[in-house]
Amino acid sequence: MKTLKIIVSVLGLFLAISLQAQVTVNVNVGTPPAWGPAENTQVRYYYLPDVEAYYDVPSAQFIYYSGGLWVHRKYLPSRYKSYDLYGGYKVVMSDYHGSAPYTHFKEHKMKYAKGYHGHPQKTIGEKPGQGHSNDKGNPGNIKTTGKGNPKGMNKSPDKGNPKGMSKSSGKGGGKGHKK
Repeated sequence: MKTLKIIVSVLGLFLAISLQAQVTVNVNVGTPPAWGPAENTQVRYYYLPDVEAYYDVPSAQFIYYSGGLWVHRKYLPSRYKSYDLYGGYKVVMSDYHGSAPYTHFKEHKMKYAKGYHGHPQKTIGEKPGQGHSNDKGNPGNIKTTGKGNPKGMNKSPDKGNPKGMSKSSGKGGGKGHKK
């Protein structure tokens, strides 16, 4: 009987330690931005090859090289004001677990050169101005004009239609296609 009590006590202690370890491991690192890739939301950093910058999910800040230093800012530098965060490729840094991803910048720059695109990505949320979204979900560096078109979004030179959208050449009256 005494042996049974010892075994039950040891098993209870082991179970308590196991449960504590699970609670510690399942900590969320932060809320990813709407423009973040939907494939992996439990990551701390993204690398943005087109602008050679990182995004820190928990602090909601971009990390980029400026004036000889790596700086943390809520916005990208003004030279990238027209950069489309929803359309640009984001490298999910799932293999990095430190606090300074830029220590591997030379490797990242070589492996993911400007224009790099891996497998197709879907974003967590919709791009503002598309569908039923509103400006409340607007990411940090996209400024809105108040006319429904976000400033800095890529537009074609003819009548402001977004790139990739087809223009109608007729005057209406034809049969439309339902989607």
